[in-house]
Amino acid sequence: LVELGLDSLTAIELRNHLTTATDLRLPATLTFDHPTPHAIATHIDRELGGTRAEKETAARAEVVAGTSDAEDPIVIVGMACRLPGGVESPEALWRLVESGGDAVSEFPADRGWDVERLYDPDPDRPGTSYTKHGGFLRDVADFDAALFGISPREAIAMDPQQRLLLEVAWEAFERAGIDPDRLRGSRTGVFAGMMYHDYAPRLEQIPGDLEGYLINGSAGSIATGRVAYTFGFEGPAVTVDTACSSSLVALHLAAQSLRTGESDLALAGGVAVMSSPATFVEFSRQRGLSPDGRCKAFSSSADGTGWGEGVSLLLLERLSDARRNGHPVLAIVRGSAVNQDGASNGLTAPSGPSQQRVIRQALANAGLAPHEVDAVEAHGTGTTLGDPIEAQALLTTYGQDRPDDRPLWLGSLKSNVAHTQAAAGGAGVIKMIMAMRSGVLPKTLHVDEPTPHVDWSSGNVRLLTEARPWPEEGRPRRAGVSSFGVSGTNAHVILEQPAAEEEPARADAPTPPTLPWVLSGHLPEALRGQAVSLATYLEGRLEVDAADVAHSLLTARTLLTERAVIVGAGRAALDSGVRALAEEGALPGNVVRGTADVAGKVVFVFPGQGGQWPAMAGELLDSSPVFAERFTECAAALGEFVTWSPLDVVRQVPGAPGLERVDVVQPVLWAVMVSLAALWSSYGVRPDAVVGHSQGEIAAAVVAGRLSLRDGARVVALRSQAIRTLSGDGGMASVALPLEEAEARIAFWNDRLSVGVVNGPGSVVVSGEVAALTELLTALEAEGIRNRRIPVDYASHSAQVELIHDELAKALSPVAPRAGSVPMLSTVTGDWVDDTELDAAYWYANLRRPVLFERATRELAAQGHTVFVEISPHPVLTSAISETLDAEDAPPALAVGTLRRDQGGLDRFLVSLAEAFVRGVPVDWHPALDGTGPRQVPLPTYAFQRSRYWLDASRSASTAADALARVPAAADSSPVRRLVALEPAERRQTVLDLVRTEVAAVLRHSKDDAVGMTRAFRELGLDSLTAVDLRNRLRTATGLPLPTTLIFDHPTPTAVTDHILSALDAAAMDLSPEPPAERIGEGAAPGSGPAPDPLTVLRDLEAGLVLGTDARGEVLSRLRALVARLDSPVTPGDDLEDEALDLDSATDDELFDLLDRS
Repeated sequence: LVELGLDSLTAIELRNHLTTATDLRLPATLTFDHPTPHAIATHIDRELGGTRAEKETAARAEVVAGTSDAEDPIVIVGMACRLPGGVESPEALWRLVESGGDAVSEFPADRGWDVERLYDPDPDRPGTSYTKHGGFLRDVADFDAALFGISPREAIAMDPQQRLLLEVAWEAFERAGIDPDRLRGSRTGVFAGMMYHDYAPRLEQIPGDLEGYLINGSAGSIATGRVAYTFGFEGPAVTVDTACSSSLVALHLAAQSLRTGESDLALAGGVAVMSSPATFVEFSRQRGLSPDGRCKAFSSSADGTGWGEGVSLLLLERLSDARRNGHPVLAIVRGSAVNQDGASNGLTAPSGPSQQRVIRQALANAGLAPHEVDAVEAHGTGTTLGDPIEAQALLTTYGQDRPDDRPLWLGSLKSNVAHTQAAAGGAGVIKMIMAMRSGVLPKTLHVDEPTPHVDWSSGNVRLLTEARPWPEEGRPRRAGVSSFGVSGTNAHVILEQPAAEEEPARADAPTPPTLPWVLSGHLPEALRGQAVSLATYLEGRLEVDAADVAHSLLTARTLLTERAVIVGAGRAALDSGVRALAEEGALPGNVVRGTADVAGKVVFVFPGQGGQWPAMAGELLDSSPVFAERFTECAAALGEFVTWSPLDVVRQVPGAPGLERVDVVQPVLWAVMVSLAALWSSYGVRPDAVVGHSQGEIAAAVVAGRLSLRDGARVVALRSQAIRTLSGDGGMASVALPLEEAEARIAFWNDRLSVGVVNGPGSVVVSGEVAALTELLTALEAEGIRNRRIPVDYASHSAQVELIHDELAKALSPVAPRAGSVPMLSTVTGDWVDDTELDAAYWYANLRRPVLFERATRELAAQGHTVFVEISPHPVLTSAISETLDAEDAPPALAVGTLRRDQGGLDRFLVSLAEAFVRGVPVDWHPALDGTGPRQVPLPTYAFQRSRYWLDASRSASTAADALARVPAAADSSPVRRLVALEPAERRQTVLDLVRTEVAAVLRHSKDDAVGMTRAFRELGLDSLTAVDLRNRLRTATGLPLPTTLIFDHPTPTAVTDHILSALDAAAMDLSPEPPAERIGEGAAPGSGPAPDPLTVLRDLEAGLVLGTDARGEVLSRLRALVARLDSPVTPGDDLEDEALDLDSATDDELFDLLDRS
């Protein structure tokens, strides 16, 4: 018909003539739906012939058999979005539409658009847009690159659509109650629509250091591939571009992937960001835009579409999996369908018959009749052609055979946020899910009167010109969502309200349990942001259960480097802790904060006496079933060898013996330590090795499996009874002196005193006769040397112990050592214990010989043990451990206690657990929630710490020259000589600064201090390109022949620093005194002076080699200076084609070849 000359006016005239001639209600879109005379004749023939039932049968014949999956349908378990008007969550979107908000605004001023020149109300003015309004995302250049391990250099090169997909995907998982880190290696699919690729092409010239990044940063396929790569997903990753139907097509594909089993979880949605205003210019020439940028869907005042931006992501899962995994079921994807217009009225013109077919196919797949759907979120763009065609298709499908009081309600989100294009369908799904959950259908804006180009009387469809209730009316609420792509790909999805789940009643506990609230962030600012968000959310929500919050924080949030734990019983204590963390003031005792910088093996450390106190651990008998069970077992084992009850001692039962008796305190301490070890293990902290201090070795041996519980009880009980016979004749004292100095001090008393314990570099315990010990302490006091008498009246680890040798040999002879399951380092020998060593002779030696605790600590640290957990009722060794580790200049390590004097409950234990956890020790917190019946609750999503990344951002000017500028340089001094000439401390600091500066430069950090020196390069965002760049820059800056594998062999900035320092130490030994410089022409023949170090040449040239495309002039200038200084730089031996190089005519390759040869 178009070829015959039919236009919009004659099309209406033809339709009116045919209506009169046939007495049929023909739609205003007749000639667009049926674009040839034959197609119109076929349609009229079908309408004239047959009954309504026959017509319906003919329509159904175009639909293939449905693919309903009623037994295990696909459901939506999570959703997240970014939309115009500052909408950053489904809740914010609902507030916008429920209140009738309009999110359209003027052109953004932060993208480098020339907005003054861009706008012109004349639609025929080339290069301009006749509208200056649209639905724009705020701060679209902002991104939390560090969270995803992306360097600023790569982030700038990434299309903002890729960045938004990463952040919104993270939120979709959190909102579904899923820690995304736990999905690594899973069959999680990513299906996302993306239609714009205008971020990089908008610039005429690309910064040179971004070359190699822009191809990935701009590619549509990388958009979903990057999500899969970042999160470690192994399901399909498919980027869809069917223009405005992309996100619904992605949802359809995701559902199919779940049905076939190729995915077990799937992200689906779309993203649209207009980095350039080109689409406004293009559609202005087509006169397709609304002058005020607003979509007036199905309105008589409709005057074109309004372009918008957004991100919408949905998380899909099979219903059976969602129920099993405890994920929230937000909606059921009852059915979906996708089709194409084919050879219709035009490549970009909508097709009513195709829309009808896709709706009927979706209904067939859903197993539903049209009247069983309550509402449709329309494509509804506000165009004078598209809206009538869509409305007529809805009237023809959903509008027939409906009760008068149950019309199909029709609305469009585009009236609120404009047309968000590739994200529009997903955004419509989110709107309808929120409407289902709220029981309200929000109104569509900008509809003064329904469009007269639609025969609204031809079916029961009504516009939502006002909000109205959405009752269930005996069945689930259902809604359709439509999206139609400009290239002809149509999609329709039918959603259904899920059945409400019955939650089991939860009995109120008589006292609130002590719980941990675990927060983390990738930066300190992020951690504080997490606390601020949580505190704000909880304010006024007293109905939220503390256990539910604890459970949700543990299961639905990724664990990051900066960590905090709030421990408390009840909301009041926990809320106050969160507020304290948010306010960044002094933290109360129930809040622990730290950086997870410790990575290594765990040691359980069992001390000797000194940590005991009345009622120690008594509270744990009532609050921890694990501790109580193990302590009861220990008490039963001791019952064979003692006549009193350890339980009575801890509970302070009247008549029970006191801890002042050695034969009581040592067995009770043993039972407490063995039971505390079981408690730590129940929270996932298990030892890679154990070490004991004096009598603590007995508990260590039991925990390591190298003594049975019975033999452990035998040793501690019978040996302490023997020790009691020594009481009154000896004493012990802690002295703050190094071993050598302590031995020199006590030499005066000969065998009357001895060093019984070496705890650390500056701490020993002296043991011996009471009188001699008193004289020593008096002398030390006079000199101001710190000392403390230990409250015992016997002298372990001294010659006095020899008095009970025979008694112990006989009493402990039944002891049978075991192979054990955990390595044990002996503080008697300083070596690892073998399978047969812990016999009666060993336990005598343990009491007689010195305790080599410092040596044991150093050995453990040398073998990669960095976490030292003191298993005791009060810490007595943590300071000595820290002192030893500090003296060793070891990697970050941790010494943490368990209980504290007068703090023996579960709350204190959880605080100690938190002290280990925040420093990086893996902890399983779930035992703390046992018996609480926790549920998932929606909590605030991650507090992203964004920075601006936009392609016109200026490059950091930081270079190695800045780091070396303060190093004095002699004439012709090479970087190696300059660095070697520095004092060691200054050299180390200079190299540290240099490495930090160069890492910051290659990653495009604006500040050097953004580089964490102990963080892995991969975490900092370094990849293969930047790794090579960094190695080359460091090689030039230092003058060292650094290997190409430098960054891979030494994977942190600190490790690279150490390697460079080692290389400089080696170079210092090879360098001879530098010869005096001679100027050519002063007593020397040309070319006969000392040849400059080639590295010096490179150093001279470095300042001229700038990144970019216009370095040639600087290179020529530097080469001329080099030639002048060398007088004869090119000789026959240089093998440059046997002739001097003409610098002005040389190619770039020849110039750089000359540089390399120099």
